Amino acid sequence: MSDIEMAHLPAGEVTLHDARRDLHRTVSLESFEIGVFAVTEEQLAEILGIASRHPRRPAADLSWLRAVRFCNAASEWEGLDPAYSFDGEDITWHVDSDGYRLPTEAEWEYACRAGSTGPHYGLLTDVAWTTADAVAAPQDVGGKMPNLHGLFDTLGNVWEWCWDLLDPARYDDYRVFRGGGYADDAWSVRASVRRGGAPRMHHEDVGMRLARGGFDERDAAQGWSAAVDRERAASDDALPFGWTPLR
Repeated sequence: MSDIEMAHLPAGEVTLHDARRDLHRTVSLESFEIGVFAVTEEQLAEILGIASRHPRRPAADLSWLRAVRFCNAASEWEGLDPAYSFDGEDITWHVDSDGYRLPTEAEWEYACRAGSTGPHYGLLTDVAWTTADAVAAPQDVGGKMPNLHGLFDTLGNVWEWCWDLLDPARYDDYRVFRGGGYADDAWSVRASVRRGGAPRMHHEDVGMRLARGGFDERDAAQGWSAAVDRERAASDDALPFGWTPLR
């Protein structure tokens, strides 16, 4: 498989915002690795044994389920322990595994911000493909300026799947994607913006970026916790006007 270039990020902190509940939480992160680039069509095609039409473009139109399966396939290709196990469509993340995986939301935002505190880590026209560029498809990775972690296209080009649930009280099993895409305006292409989709959904502007790092915990790591997911799903907090709980 074409080399997956990873950046090693030091331990640090990031503050996340839950807009529905108007809550902020600060997450302490251990060091981890994350892809310098989004996974490309070429890398996805090599694992799946198919041809790629645009080898250097980020792989898009990619469901969350395919993304986690790709993570395992990439791990097995390199002789690493897979991070995920499957029981039908119930996915378990083995957080002690050092195989490839999706970043948690906290890891993704920490990696994207690279120490910045504003909505963008640089002038948007310099760092991100957006609607301002008037392009009709994802562009080759690495065509804009990187952030201070040396990561390209964490904003713009394609949204990127994360491990976390979006809002289980409202959206059930929807998973988060982050970063904005080539067809989005500046309001959506911000480090804090959260969107999501069902695990089987395909979106022409959603791809993935790999992470690595194992942790000495069980069902919790890097700002994510299975127990908190269950609490969020059972939340009795007031929902915005017009929303109906999924229970």
